Amino acid sequence: MNTQRVASIALMAIVTGIGCGGGRAQDAAARTEDAEQQAANVQLAETPETPVKAIRPAAASAATGGASLQGIVHWSGTAPTREKISMDADPVCQQQHAQAAYKEDVIVNNATLGNVLVYLKEGVSGSYSAPSTPVVLNQAGCMYKPHVAGIRVNQPLQIVNSDSTLHNINAKPTANRPFNVAQPVQGMKTDKTFTKPEVMVKFKCNVHPWMNAYLGVLEHPFFAVTGEDGSFTIAGVPDGTYVLEAWHEVYGAKTQNVTVSGGRVSPVEFTFSAQ
Repeated sequence: MNTQRVASIALMAIVTGIGCGGGRAQDAAARTEDAEQQAANVQLAETPETPVKAIRPAAASAATGGASLQGIVHWSGTAPTREKISMDADPVCQQQHAQAAYKEDVIVNNATLGNVLVYLKEGVSGSYSAPSTPVVLNQAGCMYKPHVAGIRVNQPLQIVNSDSTLHNINAKPTANRPFNVAQPVQGMKTDKTFTKPEVMVKFKCNVHPWMNAYLGVLEHPFFAVTGEDGSFTIAGVPDGTYVLEAWHEVYGAKTQNVTVSGGRVSPVEFTFSAQ
């Protein structure tokens, strides 16, 4: 199949798929990769690979030695009710969920808060090489996985479509270059990098408006994302005094000072509430 014909097929798939997802054609097509890039992507995807599982890049990339900074993010007050997602607009999405799907913006469990990025905002000295292993942002079940993650400056980001329906990845950074890439074929992969630190970069899908995710782009490896139990661990933190920030997409950011001395640091706690 020649490149021109493949590009035409890809663009037709984009226009057709947008209609069933409820998005506007001009939104999903805006600022997409050029036709040749789309054609190359489709050619690679003609034999889809096994869907790639998303990875959570937390302490795995941290420097060796130093202290293990552990903590928990608490929730104060009545737990908000998680909002149910309606996927009626796209049967491919709906059929992948035997049970109801819920938004991941606010996850409160036993008075703790999940999906909080915790990172050293100030005080880190020295330089740290970016890992060559990519962070994977997977679109599976018409949801971004993971919903919140950290990535290093110049570390590869691989975006995967594991669904048999059109997705478009609309990234909205301000310090880095925005992009909007369509992935109409299951198994397609798109590779990107961010060249500047930025907390946070929002991702959304114009075709499926409930889909969104956030990536924190950092120059160092000292970050983690809280699990559903609100806990986090940042490994290998050198001795020093730092500003530690906890960021949540709905409730904003909180900071506190932490000191690592002799490879030791006291447990850290943050508390968020709806007020």
